[in-house]
Amino acid sequence: MQNKISETNSSKRIWEIRKYLNRSDYEKDKPFEVSRFEGNIILNEGANAMWTLVAGGTETPFNASNAYLGVGDSNVAEAATQTGLQATTNKLYKGMVSGYPQYGTDRKIVFKSEFLETEANFAWNEFTVANGNSDTAKNINRKVSAQGTKTSGQIWTLTFTIQTQ
Repeated sequence: MQNKISETNSSKRIWEIRKYLNRSDYEKDKPFEVSRFEGNIILNEGANAMWTLVAGGTETPFNASNAYLGVGDSNVAEAATQTGLQATTNKLYKGMVSGYPQYGTDRKIVFKSEFLETEANFAWNEFTVANGNSDTAKNINRKVSAQGTKTSGQIWTLTFTIQTQ
């Protein structure tokens, strides 16, 4: 009789945008809208970078100094072969809020960035996590989801959580 070992792994990938009309509402943590949506596609370049890091190889880590969340206005469908955001001009990569990414407990990693009053004022249609502040960095993933248009004066925060089950 042959022993069979079965391993299953699933993960939750949750994006959250907290939208504030102005700095006063932001400081009071009174968003006018909170949007949560799930999923993404793992990009080939991100998967390869993660496995290189796991194996102890040389790659830029997705740590507090190098991790960025990116937003753009492209609605081009996700494909694993993409590298970065697909928007031509309306895109921005922002570094982590102090204390992020958070990892090492509860089988998860959490990335968080703040997009201030004069930043990323365009339609938010695509999202990514990268180990640098441009499309030349390695992007773990990409998600397309129309989440509204950020306007001048507003502050939006973007949080992305990956948790294995």
